[in-house]
Amino acid sequence: MNNLYKQYTVKAPAEAVAPGGKHPTWLRMLIVGVLLLLFPLLGQAQATRTVSGKVVDANASALPGVTVIIPGTTTGTSTGADGTFELTVPEGTTTLSFSSIGYTSQQIDVAGKSTVQVAMQEDTQRLNEVVVTGYGTTRKQDLTGAVAVIGEKEFNKGTFTSPDQLLQGRVSGVQVSNNSGQPGGPSTIRIRGNSAVTGTGQPLYVIDGVPLDGRTARPGLVASADVGAGADSNPLNFLNPDDIETFTVLKDASATAIYGSRAAYGVVLITTKKGRTGAPILSVGASTGFSTLLRRPEFLDAGQYREAIAYYGAPAANDKGGDVDALEEILRTGYLQNYNVAMSGGGETGRYRLSLGYLDQDGIVRKTGFKKYSANFSTNLQFLESKKLGVDVNIATSQFLEKLANITTDAGFRGSLIGQALQWNPTQPLRNQDGSLFIQAGDVVNPLASQELYNDDSRVNTILASIAPSYKFTDWLEYRMLLSVNYNNGERRTSIDQRLINYPGIEGQGFAAISNNELTTQQIVHTLNFNRAVATDLNLNAVLGYEYTKFSNSGSNVNAFGNRDEGGFGNFGLDYTNYIQYSAAGNRQVSSFFDPSSELQSVFGRAIFSYKDRYVLTGTLRRDESTKFGPNNRVGYFPSFAAAWDLSQEDFFPAERLTQLKLRAGYGLTGNQEFPAGAAQFRYTLDNNGAQSPLNDANDDLKWQADRQFNIGIDIGAFNNRLTFSADYFNKTTTDILFPTTPGEPRPANAAIRWDNLDAKIINKGVEMALGTTLVTNEQVEVGLNVNATFIRNEVSDLVGAAIPTGAINGQGLTGALSQLITNGYPINAFFLPQYNGLNENGLSNEFGAIAYSGSPNPRTLLGLSANARYGKFSLIANMTGVFGQYVYNNTINAVGNVGQIGAGKNIALSTFENPIKEATGNPSAATTRYLEKGDFLKMSNLTLSYAIGDVSTFMKGARVYVTGQNLFVLTDYDGFDPEVNTVKRGANQVPSVGIDYLPYPSARTFTFGVNFNL
Repeated sequence: MNNLYKQYTVKAPAEAVAPGGKHPTWLRMLIVGVLLLLFPLLGQAQATRTVSGKVVDANASALPGVTVIIPGTTTGTSTGADGTFELTVPEGTTTLSFSSIGYTSQQIDVAGKSTVQVAMQEDTQRLNEVVVTGYGTTRKQDLTGAVAVIGEKEFNKGTFTSPDQLLQGRVSGVQVSNNSGQPGGPSTIRIRGNSAVTGTGQPLYVIDGVPLDGRTARPGLVASADVGAGADSNPLNFLNPDDIETFTVLKDASATAIYGSRAAYGVVLITTKKGRTGAPILSVGASTGFSTLLRRPEFLDAGQYREAIAYYGAPAANDKGGDVDALEEILRTGYLQNYNVAMSGGGETGRYRLSLGYLDQDGIVRKTGFKKYSANFSTNLQFLESKKLGVDVNIATSQFLEKLANITTDAGFRGSLIGQALQWNPTQPLRNQDGSLFIQAGDVVNPLASQELYNDDSRVNTILASIAPSYKFTDWLEYRMLLSVNYNNGERRTSIDQRLINYPGIEGQGFAAISNNELTTQQIVHTLNFNRAVATDLNLNAVLGYEYTKFSNSGSNVNAFGNRDEGGFGNFGLDYTNYIQYSAAGNRQVSSFFDPSSELQSVFGRAIFSYKDRYVLTGTLRRDESTKFGPNNRVGYFPSFAAAWDLSQEDFFPAERLTQLKLRAGYGLTGNQEFPAGAAQFRYTLDNNGAQSPLNDANDDLKWQADRQFNIGIDIGAFNNRLTFSADYFNKTTTDILFPTTPGEPRPANAAIRWDNLDAKIINKGVEMALGTTLVTNEQVEVGLNVNATFIRNEVSDLVGAAIPTGAINGQGLTGALSQLITNGYPINAFFLPQYNGLNENGLSNEFGAIAYSGSPNPRTLLGLSANARYGKFSLIANMTGVFGQYVYNNTINAVGNVGQIGAGKNIALSTFENPIKEATGNPSAATTRYLEKGDFLKMSNLTLSYAIGDVSTFMKGARVYVTGQNLFVLTDYDGFDPEVNTVKRGANQVPSVGIDYLPYPSARTFTFGVNFNL
């Protein structure tokens, strides 16, 4: 004892020595006490050694955050950013345990070793062991509904402005369609078919437990009927795809009923990345690339146009002597750069992650693009010695800027920018000899002038913040509260130069508009989670909760025209929106709005009973009370029931052949409240003079749209889950459809809309299947193939009253033309068109056949293919998407490619010119089946080749370089820009149309080169 004390004598600092040279009594007592506490450790220190090493994955890339522990003890550490570790162990230690989420745990022999190298293998069975569901988590083996979970490994690869494109083709039963090639443009997601008569039909998105409003704060455009409104912005643009860890798609009602009135179209749960325990890790990703036009419809070049002039007997003066490709002139190679930096780490009682992102992507149309700055912070903290008190904080904030073009789907007959380019005379130069823009009066608009003289910029700021304190009363009972706010503010500035003389009201005046929107959602949720065995072999996982959500939306707009008598806005070298006060006072309009705020108050509960891990029963009930509905029907109840039998747990199951065989069945009811706030009450608008105009009538009996769905499914696993298969049959019936009615047709002036429940049914039923395989897997080679397919049928039935027309066709001579009906016995938005019978000997259309069912815009088959291969450090991933059984109306060819354009000095489609029968230039361009085409396609969505460099230096670890191609090619017989079209146009009765291709922003082919590494 004395010898040991002498060996570890500690000398105090000089400033701690008392006068007289002696240490004070309190300090001597402290030193002795500390040494007494250290004696056991000091004794051990004489019999320890250090083990160090490195942990890598199957690609030999460093694995940070791996837990290294001495089995049977709490002594351990975790690997750093470079995958290395160092641990002091007792001399007699012979084994270390290595574990990490998503990898098989290993015990490595370290007897007599000071260094080890460990290669971790992925464990796909553990990776999805716990699944995030509504308001909690559930063991994968306890799932009874149709739920799909995909992680970062399964995501689509490439550069995306919003995370929804990560899902395209990856989940059975889910169709993701790009509405526009504009960077930042919206997508449409349909889960198990289309049942939306009004509204978007989009699923409910839930980010880390916070449901989104589903709208965007970017203001719409109010300019001119000749310009149109343009595509919306994507409501998910504020999220950085690099921050997403998993998607959980809830498809059937037994899984979605927990979200009640907002779950009619499915639910997508998005979980963002969180910090992991261990030393701080700095992850860096950088990429650059370029985009070009994917494909284009064929119109005449200058030589062909001259032939066509003679062929059709058009005026010789139509030949202007030039050779111009107007579409090429307004397009460009768009460049992009994307940077992401994330820092994460933490200890046993606190973890954190902070990420920053910057994306700058040019559009392939000149003067368009998307720029986003994003930041995401999350932390998970535990307090008290018991660690029962926890707090989770998530903050996602971003600003994105959009430069927009006058490319619209509802412009007047002069068309939008793409139409202007396609119909431009290819022999007419776009510029005069002095380099100035060639502009002439009339209906023919110079696309280059239209582009140069049009400016449209928007900025949207978003913050999604939540704090969630929780307390664990016991290991099986936990209370959690979630407070969140989602604030969005958007500004849009649009100006049209007065030199653009082709638009009435713009010539000599010019136009300027400044709009602002503010969108806010506030939420509070209380949940109580229970998870424990309540009897022998019987476990109960239950949640009870209360939720209150408030939505508000407001905005303002000021727009003005210049004074023609005083030179319009003049030319001061500034955008018109910067001196809008210079406009004519009588030409200014100021408007503002504040939608009635709506509130949703809910109580809900779910119970999952699991008996012997083989029989599972799930019950859910939610009660929603919404101020959107009439006072007689504000409360709705949404129950669901589901059961599962896991035969793989039975004694008779042949485990040597199959690793899983699970049967599932469920039924549930969900609702829909996707319609304007205040639609059940009388509302009116005020004009500039204070006069009132009715907006909608009151309906005290307006009630929920109801969606009833049942589902039967099977899950199979074989060869240690190297082969997995799941299949589901679903049948969904939508009733009490929310629909805006009018007093009569034609609608009287200033008549109010009355929202009512349509007496009809929309039925979606089908089968979805998913097959996953790991064909080869070892340290050197890995090969896998995943396939998913969905076969779906859609039908309208029991519709009382007249069929509902929609599907507006736009273009000169086509005003008021409709192409679709919602009627009994046919798919929703079915095409009903006059039957085209070809041309007669005079080049005129034969007498059109009767208007009849012509096809469906809703696909009958969805296909997703994904293949991955690895050899050594090289990896290849390919993802393909297919859609079959749909029809697309080629409004582009109908409106701007018809033969009548040649006589007016405009261009025509090559297919029109190559018609075997010479078509008369006076042939009317009526909306008929002539322009209805099959929209089947198979698209190479993305292809990625990467190389795992590994550790480059002592500070750059786990480096990886890659090249990705997106939209590499599309196999289709469709004659337009892209058969992947979901142009949401104005339809009759506020019903959106589907499958009409009208002068869209073209799709792009993109190549990206990037590198990822850790510091």
